[in-house]
Amino acid sequence: MKNFFSIGEAAKITDMTSETLRHYDRIGLMKPDKKESGTGYRYYSKDDIVRLNTISALRRMELSLGEIKQILDYNSFEEIVDFLKAAEKKADDKIAKLSYAKSKIIAARADYENKLRGGRPQKDIFLKQIPERVILLSDTMRTPTLNNLWNYHSSFYEQLPEGVKDSFAFEDLAGIYTENGDSRLFAVCLRHAYADELKVLPEGKWLCAYCTEQNRENIIEKLKKTAKERTGSEPHFCVQLVVLTGILQWNYQIQLYLGTAH
Repeated sequence: MKNFFSIGEAAKITDMTSETLRHYDRIGLMKPDKKESGTGYRYYSKDDIVRLNTISALRRMELSLGEIKQILDYNSFEEIVDFLKAAEKKADDKIAKLSYAKSKIIAARADYENKLRGGRPQKDIFLKQIPERVILLSDTMRTPTLNNLWNYHSSFYEQLPEGVKDSFAFEDLAGIYTENGDSRLFAVCLRHAYADELKVLPEGKWLCAYCTEQNRENIIEKLKKTAKERTGSEPHFCVQLVVLTGILQWNYQIQLYLGTAH
């Protein structure tokens, strides 16, 4: 194997451009092992190739060139290990966010494919047996928006005390809980510990209907009227699940609790 590589060869091996390598040389980030004084030709050693590949990996972590130079200048193994641990955590967080974004894109694509086939959500009022659910009410969010629906669960983790965050996991659902005129967004818990703002939605029969933002209030009133006819009293709370129907829009499934034996 060759001991030295021209700038063109080094660029090809590391999947960089020759100009990138020249820039790294100018700023002192990665100087070639040899440079001919007369021609200015640069020659890179095998160790240089390793260092260039390391720089490439760090760039994919979205670190600045200044941060990368500082890292490469570490003399302590402890400092390097600490950095690599932090880098691994940052990579895991980025992968998780990309995975969540991909799930939203898949859901939106599936809905558009359903529309293409002529499918439509059920529009009539219907009964649904739903098991008990534990929800965590948001302490800040009251209405759904593009921003808070895209990275929905982050704000719920942020409101939890540090000691219990790892005890919580949430279903990929968003919703609005309304009681006594107060509405707040909620997340459905897959697992949970004790925390403020937890609420239990009971198991039983729920009166449900789909709606859009435009006819939501009318559908809620229609459901309340139907629930009162069935039970003799108006439900004291309302659940509105957000049903994603595209990247830039959403509908709702309204749910009113009827009890266990209706």
